[in-house]
This record gives sequence, C-alpha cells and structure tokens, in this order.
Amino acid sequence: MTIEIITTILKTAIASALFFVWVVRYKNIVREFEQDFNYPSWLRDLTGIIKLTCAALLFYPEQQLQNIGLLGIVTLMVFAILTHIRIKNTLRKTIPAVALISLCLLLLFFNG
Repeated sequence: MTIEIITTILKTAIASALFFVWVVRYKNIVREFEQDFNYPSWLRDLTGIIKLTCAALLFYPEQQLQNIGLLGIVTLMVFAILTHIRIKNTLRKTIPAVALISLCLLLLFFNG
C-alpha cells in the first residue's frame, strides 16, 4: 500500500468519525455539553463548526490547508482530553479523543 492510500484512509476515518459524532449523534453532543461538561451552547456550536471545517480541510489539494485542518483537530482534541480529565470521565470516554489526536499527529508526520 502506498503512502497516498494510507493517508487517504486516515483522512477518511478522521472526517467520518467527526461527521458521525457532530451530525449523526448531535443529540448526544447537546446532552454532553449541557449536562456533563456544563459548557454553553454557543461553545458547543462553535466547536462543531470548527471540527467539521477542519475535517473538510483534510481533503483540499493544498498540503498547507490539510495541515491547518489537522492542527485544528489536534488543538480541539487537547481541549477535549482536558475536559474529560476535568470532569473525571472514565478512560473509555476519553479514548476516542486520544485516538483522534493520534491519527492527526500521524498524518502530520506523513505530510512532513
């Protein structure tokens, strides 16, 4: 398998995961932000817009835009992990954020 195929698979996995969580499971996001995290709705919506925008940037032909998207997701995942730690979530609930940040860092490594 070539590096291009691997990076395309990783980008697709990242974008699909973000789309699933922020579109398909949006009701769960609303509940988590309100009840679990105690964050305002404007922050939830802004976070979703940024995450989905960053996911879309992964498929632009310019490498620099892809890297901006990856760095944006990495930044948001750092805050997600910190939030999970703040509210003392189980490791099980934190693993998706750790996995996503790991995939983004791997792609940044491949993108040079």
